[in-house]
Amino acid sequence: MASHEKTEGAQPGAFDGTGDYNAQNSNIHPPHHGMSSGKYLATRISSLKPAMVKAPNPIRLVRMLSRRHWAFFFVAFWAWTWDAFDFFTVSLTVSELAETFGKSNTDITWGITLVLMFRSVGSIIFGIAADRYGRKWPFIVNNLLFIVLELGTGFTSTYGEFLACRALFGVAMGGLYGNAAATALEDLPPQARGLMSGLLQQGYAFGYLLAAAFARGLVNTTPHGWRPLYWFGACPPVIFIIWRYFLPETDTYKKHRELASHGGGGVGSTFVEEGKIALKRHWLLLTYLVLLMAGFNFMSHGSQDLYPTMLSNQYNFSATEVTVTQVVANLGAMTGGTVVGFCSQIFGRRISIIVMCIIGGALLYPYTFVSNHGIIAAAFFEQFCVQGAWGVIPIHLMELSPGAFRTFVVGTSYQLGNLVSSASSTIEATIGERFPLTPKGSTKRYDYGKVICIFMGCVYLYVIILTLIGPEHLSRSFDARDDADLSEATARGHQKHGDEEDAAEKAMARHEDRV
Repeated sequence: MASHEKTEGAQPGAFDGTGDYNAQNSNIHPPHHGMSSGKYLATRISSLKPAMVKAPNPIRLVRMLSRRHWAFFFVAFWAWTWDAFDFFTVSLTVSELAETFGKSNTDITWGITLVLMFRSVGSIIFGIAADRYGRKWPFIVNNLLFIVLELGTGFTSTYGEFLACRALFGVAMGGLYGNAAATALEDLPPQARGLMSGLLQQGYAFGYLLAAAFARGLVNTTPHGWRPLYWFGACPPVIFIIWRYFLPETDTYKKHRELASHGGGGVGSTFVEEGKIALKRHWLLLTYLVLLMAGFNFMSHGSQDLYPTMLSNQYNFSATEVTVTQVVANLGAMTGGTVVGFCSQIFGRRISIIVMCIIGGALLYPYTFVSNHGIIAAAFFEQFCVQGAWGVIPIHLMELSPGAFRTFVVGTSYQLGNLVSSASSTIEATIGERFPLTPKGSTKRYDYGKVICIFMGCVYLYVIILTLIGPEHLSRSFDARDDADLSEATARGHQKHGDEEDAAEKAMARHEDRV
């Protein structure tokens, strides 16, 4: 595998509007391009050698970003944060919703499951729309749906209405992630991408913290019970819509659209042609990304979803102690995502992920078997590792995705992985019931810690293997001039257009001969 320095030092190629590129640009193709399967597999370990790019000063990286960069980043970050806030509103009000609708807690959790199931639908619809028509208006429509559906959930009066609102919310939620990643990252200087990728990903953990804080202040503090939390959740997206409306399209998308228009049939036909090329050339990569994201989502859900239950049921933590542990764990998550995202720019994406999985695996014993308050420290560092690996993901996915379908691939691979892993807590809870502990009064207790530890050990091993055999394209250029798929699609468009012109000329000549 070619060295990462080769990719780092690449200069943009020259594009002449006919599909021709400067062949000297090594950033058009990933380092493994052209390798046979055998040679590719033989280089998986040697290619893990840290890139050792000169460590940039993070303050200098931050200063490299213009006001325009920051505007794009923060509108994406806050929308992703509030996406998480809206998702966790149900998780934090399960008991209140069950009482209102006369259902069990298990019935209400279907509202969570439906969101996870319908995310993939949203990622496909909004991903294709964002890649074809731009990042701006799909983003705005996404947030309009957040407003309508959060308000709708707050006003539901039956269990059926509640499930319908949450299923539609899943479509909206699924459409945001890929667009947010593209909006926040694709125009950034390559040196700053790792740091900002880590920061962006932590919007999800930040959204959970905000949801927990506002739930304490809004749920059951008025005569309306749980509903004010949802009504409040519908308000900030108004700001995001106005904010995004006054921002233009990203430069990367505009350049891609401009160069796509040079194809013989225009932007639309070039987009379709790129789709055919991407499916033919990258189908194996797309399959790999879905499998990788399934592992990552198992990692986050497997380490987080049943953890509060373990603390309260197995170790008898009070509600306040559980909350404190969760808050500290999320602070560790945000720290890890930012730090490791930054370090991945220096050492490489794959090696950063693998190191975090190894350390996270080593911390599983204290994370699940310490029964006193010392477990809080273990929770901080375990989630540092989990979200540290996650902090690499937004930019890693973008660097591997086909240029014309970056939003679609990033969002859909993430959401399909989420769909596969949506049963994590159910799997852990079901297996955990096979390991009963001494009951506390009438409350049955189970050894959930053992199950989480074994489950997460398997997940870490799976992610390490997938990451080891997978590709990497560190610091790939997002410039449309450096997109090999666009080059080929544009060239085909010119050839097809030329053939149509030739056919028209011949038809005209035959007509003139007859006359």
